[in-house]
Amino acid sequence: MTYDLAIIGGGPAGVAAGVYASRKRLRTIFITGDFGGQSTVSEGIENWVGTVKIPGLTLAKNLEVHLRAYANSADGQPIVDIKTGELCQLVSKSSASTAEKPIFTIQTNKGSYEARAVLLAAGSHRRKLAVPGADIFEHKGLTYCASCDGPLFADQDVVVVGGGNAGFESAAQLLAYCKSVTLLNRSENLRADPSTIAAVTAHPKAKIILNAVPKEVKGSKFVTSLVYTDTKTNQDSEIGVTGIFVEIGSVPTTEFVKDLVQLNSYGNVVTDPRNQRTSIPGIWAAGDCTDGLYHQNNIAAGDAVKALEDIYISLANQK
Repeated sequence: MTYDLAIIGGGPAGVAAGVYASRKRLRTIFITGDFGGQSTVSEGIENWVGTVKIPGLTLAKNLEVHLRAYANSADGQPIVDIKTGELCQLVSKSSASTAEKPIFTIQTNKGSYEARAVLLAAGSHRRKLAVPGADIFEHKGLTYCASCDGPLFADQDVVVVGGGNAGFESAAQLLAYCKSVTLLNRSENLRADPSTIAAVTAHPKAKIILNAVPKEVKGSKFVTSLVYTDTKTNQDSEIGVTGIFVEIGSVPTTEFVKDLVQLNSYGNVVTDPRNQRTSIPGIWAAGDCTDGLYHQNNIAAGDAVKALEDIYISLANQK
Protein backbone atom coordinates (compact mmCIF):
# COMPACT_ATOMS: atom_id res chain seq x y z
CA MET A 1 0.00 0.00 0.00
CA THR A 2 0.98 3.65 -0.37
CA TYR A 3 0.73 5.62 2.87
CA ASP A 4 -0.29 9.27 2.98
CA LEU A 5 2.74 10.11 5.10
CA ALA A 6 5.98 8.60 6.32
CA ILE A 7 7.46 10.04 9.53
CA ILE A 8 11.09 9.18 10.18
CA GLY A 9 12.19 9.67 13.78
CA GLY A 10 10.79 9.02 17.27
CA GLY A 11 11.81 12.12 19.22
CA PRO A 12 9.60 15.08 20.15
CA ALA A 13 9.35 16.20 16.50
CA GLY A 14 8.36 12.81 15.12
CA VAL A 15 5.87 12.05 17.88
CA ALA A 16 4.25 15.49 17.71
CA ALA A 17 3.77 15.00 13.99
CA GLY A 18 2.47 11.46 14.54
CA VAL A 19 -0.19 12.62 16.99
CA TYR A 20 -1.35 15.36 14.62
CA ALA A 21 -1.30 13.00 11.64
CA SER A 22 -3.59 10.63 13.53
CA ARG A 23 -6.01 13.38 14.49
CA LYS A 24 -6.16 14.46 10.85
CA ARG A 25 -6.68 10.85 9.75
CA LEU A 26 -3.60 10.66 7.57
CA ARG A 27 -2.63 7.02 7.02
CA THR A 28 0.91 7.13 8.33
CA ILE A 29 3.94 4.88 8.56
CA PHE A 30 6.02 5.88 11.60
CA ILE A 31 9.63 4.64 11.49
CA THR A 32 12.04 4.91 14.42
CA GLY A 33 14.84 3.00 16.07
CA ASP A 34 13.44 4.00 19.47
CA PHE A 35 11.56 6.81 21.19
CA GLY A 36 12.83 9.95 22.87
CA GLY A 37 15.78 11.16 20.87
CA GLN A 38 18.95 12.45 22.53
CA SER A 39 17.07 13.61 25.63
CA THR A 40 16.88 10.04 26.92
CA VAL A 41 20.36 10.47 28.46
CA SER A 42 19.31 13.47 30.57
CA GLU A 43 18.66 12.95 34.28
CA GLY A 44 16.30 15.89 34.41
CA ILE A 45 14.80 18.00 31.63
CA GLU A 46 13.60 21.32 33.06
CA ASN A 47 12.39 23.15 29.95
CA TRP A 48 9.78 20.75 28.58
CA VAL A 49 6.77 23.05 28.71
CA GLY A 50 4.07 21.91 31.14
CA THR A 51 6.42 19.76 33.21
CA VAL A 52 8.69 21.27 35.86
CA LYS A 53 11.27 18.51 35.62
CA ILE A 54 11.24 15.11 33.95
CA PRO A 55 13.90 12.41 33.41
CA GLY A 56 14.76 11.80 29.77
CA LEU A 57 13.69 8.17 29.90
CA THR A 58 10.32 9.16 31.34
CA LEU A 59 9.81 11.71 28.59
CA ALA A 60 10.62 9.04 26.01
CA LYS A 61 8.06 6.69 27.52
CA ASN A 62 5.43 9.43 27.66
CA LEU A 63 6.01 10.24 24.00
CA GLU A 64 5.51 6.60 23.03
CA VAL A 65 2.38 6.24 25.17
CA HIS A 66 0.89 9.40 23.69
CA LEU A 67 1.47 8.30 20.11
CA ARG A 68 0.17 4.77 20.67
CA ALA A 69 -2.98 6.19 22.28
CA TYR A 70 -3.77 7.88 18.96
CA ALA A 71 -2.46 5.16 16.63
CA ASN A 72 -5.91 3.70 16.00
CA SER A 73 -9.25 5.32 15.18
CA ALA A 74 -12.28 5.10 17.47
CA ASP A 75 -13.42 1.92 15.70
CA GLY A 76 -10.00 0.30 16.17
CA GLN A 77 -8.74 0.78 12.63
CA PRO A 78 -5.03 1.62 12.38
CA ILE A 79 -4.10 5.16 11.39
CA VAL A 80 -0.45 5.35 12.42
CA ASP A 81 1.48 2.18 11.70
CA ILE A 82 4.36 2.29 14.21
CA LYS A 83 7.58 0.50 13.25
CA THR A 84 10.11 0.53 16.11
CA GLY A 85 13.59 -0.91 15.87
CA GLU A 86 13.82 0.13 12.23
CA LEU A 87 16.50 2.42 10.86
CA CYS A 88 15.95 4.36 7.66
CA GLN A 89 18.63 3.64 5.08
CA LEU A 90 17.42 5.54 2.03
CA VAL A 91 14.61 7.80 0.88
CA SER A 92 14.15 8.05 -2.87
CA LYS A 93 11.52 8.97 -5.43
CA SER A 94 9.34 6.07 -6.49
CA SER A 95 9.11 5.13 -10.15
CA ALA A 96 5.40 5.94 -9.88
CA SER A 97 6.13 9.50 -8.74
CA THR A 98 5.02 12.48 -10.83
CA ALA A 99 5.59 16.21 -10.48
CA GLU A 100 1.95 16.72 -9.48
CA LYS A 101 1.73 13.68 -7.21
CA PRO A 102 5.10 12.68 -5.75
CA ILE A 103 5.53 9.25 -4.20
CA PHE A 104 8.57 8.26 -2.17
CA THR A 105 10.15 4.92 -1.29
CA ILE A 106 11.51 4.58 2.25
CA GLN A 107 14.00 1.74 2.60
CA THR A 108 14.83 0.56 6.14
CA ASN A 109 16.94 -2.23 7.58
CA LYS A 110 13.77 -4.34 7.79
CA GLY A 111 11.56 -3.39 4.88
CA SER A 112 10.42 -0.95 2.23
CA TYR A 113 7.45 1.44 2.27
CA GLU A 114 5.87 4.01 -0.01
CA ALA A 115 4.30 7.31 0.95
CA ARG A 116 2.91 10.42 -0.73
CA ALA A 117 4.73 12.70 1.71
CA VAL A 118 7.72 12.37 4.02
CA LEU A 119 8.58 14.18 7.24
CA LEU A 120 12.24 13.93 8.20
CA ALA A 121 12.53 14.06 12.00
CA ALA A 122 15.49 11.78 12.64
CA GLY A 123 17.32 14.29 14.85
CA SER A 124 21.05 14.01 15.35
CA HIS A 125 23.65 11.75 16.95
CA ARG A 126 26.71 12.32 19.10
CA ARG A 127 29.86 13.71 17.51
CA LYS A 128 32.84 11.45 18.18
CA LEU A 129 36.11 12.66 19.69
CA ALA A 130 38.59 12.47 16.80
CA VAL A 131 41.99 12.22 18.52
CA PRO A 132 44.46 9.34 18.78
CA GLY A 133 43.33 6.76 21.32
CA ALA A 134 39.69 7.84 21.43
CA ASP A 135 38.47 4.95 19.31
CA ILE A 136 40.70 2.45 21.13
CA PHE A 137 39.42 3.38 24.59
CA GLU A 138 35.74 3.86 23.78
CA HIS A 139 33.83 1.82 26.38
CA LYS A 140 37.15 1.39 28.22
CA GLY A 141 36.97 4.63 30.14
CA LEU A 142 35.86 6.93 27.31
CA THR A 143 32.10 7.32 26.98
CA TYR A 144 29.46 9.55 25.41
CA CYS A 145 26.80 9.14 28.11
CA ALA A 146 27.27 10.36 31.67
CA SER A 147 23.79 9.21 32.67
CA CYS A 148 24.48 5.69 31.42
CA ASP A 149 28.04 5.18 32.61
CA GLY A 150 28.67 7.84 35.25
CA PRO A 151 28.00 5.67 38.33
CA LEU A 152 30.76 3.29 37.20
CA PHE A 153 33.27 6.05 37.97
CA ALA A 154 32.29 6.73 41.58
CA ASP A 155 35.21 8.08 43.67
CA GLN A 156 37.37 8.46 40.56
CA ASP A 157 38.94 11.43 38.77
CA VAL A 158 37.21 12.15 35.48
CA VAL A 159 37.21 14.76 32.72
CA VAL A 160 34.35 16.18 30.66
CA VAL A 161 35.16 17.42 27.15
CA GLY A 162 32.77 20.17 26.06
CA GLY A 163 31.59 23.51 27.46
CA GLY A 164 28.00 23.61 26.24
CA ASN A 165 24.85 22.71 28.16
CA ALA A 166 25.42 18.98 27.64
CA GLY A 167 28.96 19.20 28.99
CA PHE A 168 27.98 21.14 32.09
CA GLU A 169 24.93 18.95 32.74
CA SER A 170 27.18 15.88 32.56
CA ALA A 171 29.66 17.54 34.92
CA ALA A 172 26.86 18.32 37.37
CA GLN A 173 25.77 14.68 37.39
CA LEU A 174 29.31 13.38 37.82
CA LEU A 175 30.05 15.73 40.73
CA ALA A 176 27.49 13.83 42.78
CA TYR A 177 29.75 10.78 43.04
CA CYS A 178 33.14 11.32 41.36
CA LYS A 179 36.28 12.30 43.27
CA SER A 180 36.92 15.21 40.92
CA VAL A 181 35.53 16.52 37.63
CA THR A 182 37.63 18.60 35.23
CA LEU A 183 35.80 20.24 32.33
CA LEU A 184 37.73 21.20 29.18
CA ASN A 185 36.41 24.05 27.04
CA ARG A 186 38.12 24.76 23.73
CA SER A 187 37.68 28.56 23.90
CA GLU A 188 37.44 31.43 26.39
CA ASN A 189 33.65 31.41 26.27
CA LEU A 190 31.41 28.92 28.02
CA ARG A 191 28.20 28.25 26.07
CA ALA A 192 26.03 26.66 28.77
CA ASP A 193 23.20 28.36 30.65
CA PRO A 194 24.57 30.77 33.30
CA SER A 195 22.76 28.99 36.14
CA THR A 196 24.27 25.63 35.18
CA ILE A 197 27.74 27.14 34.85
CA ALA A 198 27.41 28.78 38.26
CA ALA A 199 26.31 25.56 39.95
CA VAL A 200 29.24 23.56 38.54
CA THR A 201 31.97 26.16 39.05
CA ALA A 202 30.91 26.67 42.67
CA HIS A 203 31.41 22.99 43.47
CA PRO A 204 34.66 22.26 45.36
CA LYS A 205 35.37 19.14 43.30
CA ALA A 206 35.03 20.90 39.94
CA LYS A 207 37.72 22.50 37.79
CA ILE A 208 37.23 24.38 34.51
CA ILE A 209 40.08 24.66 31.99
CA LEU A 210 39.61 27.14 29.15
CA ASN A 211 41.33 27.15 25.74
CA ALA A 212 41.92 23.42 26.03
CA VAL A 213 41.77 21.19 22.95
CA PRO A 214 42.09 17.40 23.44
CA LYS A 215 45.12 15.92 21.73
CA GLU A 216 45.38 12.26 22.80
CA VAL A 217 43.75 9.65 25.00
CA LYS A 218 46.23 7.41 26.81
CA GLY A 219 45.89 4.16 28.70
CA SER A 220 46.76 0.48 28.89
CA LYS A 221 43.70 -1.74 29.19
CA PHE A 222 41.65 1.28 30.26
CA VAL A 223 42.00 5.07 30.15
CA THR A 224 44.73 6.51 32.37
CA SER A 225 45.05 10.09 31.11
CA LEU A 226 44.05 12.74 28.60
CA VAL A 227 46.51 15.04 26.85
CA TYR A 228 45.29 18.49 25.80
CA THR A 229 46.82 21.55 24.13
CA ASP A 230 46.49 25.06 25.54
CA THR A 231 45.60 27.08 22.43
CA LYS A 232 47.04 30.28 23.88
CA THR A 233 50.45 28.93 24.86
CA ASN A 234 50.53 25.96 22.47
CA GLN A 235 51.74 23.87 25.40
CA ASP A 236 50.56 20.30 26.04
CA SER A 237 49.39 19.12 29.45
CA GLU A 238 48.35 15.70 30.68
CA ILE A 239 45.55 15.00 33.17
CA GLY A 240 45.53 11.71 35.02
CA VAL A 241 41.96 10.40 34.85
CA THR A 242 40.18 7.07 34.58
CA GLY A 243 37.08 8.41 32.87
CA ILE A 244 36.51 10.72 29.88
CA PHE A 245 33.01 11.95 29.11
CA VAL A 246 32.65 13.50 25.64
CA GLU A 247 30.01 16.17 24.99
CA ILE A 248 31.13 18.00 21.84
CA GLY A 249 27.90 18.37 19.96
CA SER A 250 25.92 16.39 17.47
CA VAL A 251 25.82 15.44 13.80
CA PRO A 252 22.46 15.58 11.95
CA THR A 253 21.08 12.18 10.99
CA THR A 254 20.56 12.90 7.32
CA GLU A 255 22.79 10.39 5.50
CA PHE A 256 19.78 8.66 3.97
CA VAL A 257 18.64 11.81 2.12
CA LYS A 258 22.02 13.36 1.26
CA ASP A 259 21.48 12.76 -2.46
CA LEU A 260 17.82 13.79 -2.44
CA VAL A 261 17.29 17.07 -0.57
CA GLN A 262 19.45 20.14 -0.13
CA LEU A 263 21.75 20.02 2.92
CA ASN A 264 23.90 22.82 4.33
CA SER A 265 27.64 22.51 4.96
CA TYR A 266 26.97 20.83 8.32
CA GLY A 267 24.65 18.20 6.84
CA ASN A 268 21.42 19.78 8.12
CA VAL A 269 18.34 19.71 5.91
CA VAL A 270 17.64 23.17 4.51
CA THR A 271 14.02 24.14 5.23
CA ASP A 272 11.62 27.00 4.72
CA PRO A 273 10.95 28.20 8.30
CA ARG A 274 7.38 29.19 7.41
CA ASN A 275 6.25 25.63 6.70
CA GLN A 276 9.32 23.32 7.07
CA ARG A 277 9.34 22.40 3.39
CA THR A 278 12.62 21.13 1.96
CA SER A 279 14.05 21.64 -1.53
CA ILE A 280 12.03 18.67 -2.82
CA PRO A 281 8.22 18.95 -3.09
CA GLY A 282 6.61 16.30 -0.91
CA ILE A 283 9.36 16.24 1.73
CA TRP A 284 9.32 18.26 4.95
CA ALA A 285 11.76 18.26 7.89
CA ALA A 286 11.63 19.28 11.56
CA GLY A 287 13.81 19.16 14.65
CA ASP A 288 17.54 18.72 15.09
CA CYS A 289 18.14 17.37 11.58
CA THR A 290 17.21 20.76 10.08
CA ASP A 291 19.08 24.03 9.61
CA GLY A 292 16.84 25.79 12.14
CA LEU A 293 18.72 28.37 14.20
CA TYR A 294 17.82 26.77 17.54
CA HIS A 295 17.52 23.08 18.42
CA GLN A 296 15.45 22.22 21.48
CA ASN A 297 12.70 19.74 22.29
CA ASN A 298 9.92 22.33 22.34
CA ILE A 299 11.09 23.90 19.09
CA ALA A 300 11.33 20.49 17.42
CA ALA A 301 7.77 19.63 18.42
CA GLY A 302 6.46 23.02 17.28
CA ASP A 303 8.21 22.83 13.92
CA ALA A 304 6.81 19.33 13.38
CA VAL A 305 3.26 20.53 14.05
CA LYS A 306 3.84 23.40 11.63
CA ALA A 307 5.04 20.90 9.03
CA LEU A 308 2.09 18.60 9.62
CA GLU A 309 -0.41 21.38 9.06
CA ASP A 310 1.26 22.14 5.74
CA ILE A 311 1.47 18.45 4.81
CA TYR A 312 -2.25 18.01 5.45
CA ILE A 313 -3.14 20.94 3.18
CA SER A 314 -0.72 19.79 0.50
CA LEU A 315 -2.09 16.25 0.41
CA ALA A 316 -5.69 17.49 0.42
CA ASN A 317 -4.95 19.64 -2.61
CA GLN A 318 -3.66 16.61 -4.52
CA LYS A 319 -6.96 14.76 -4.36
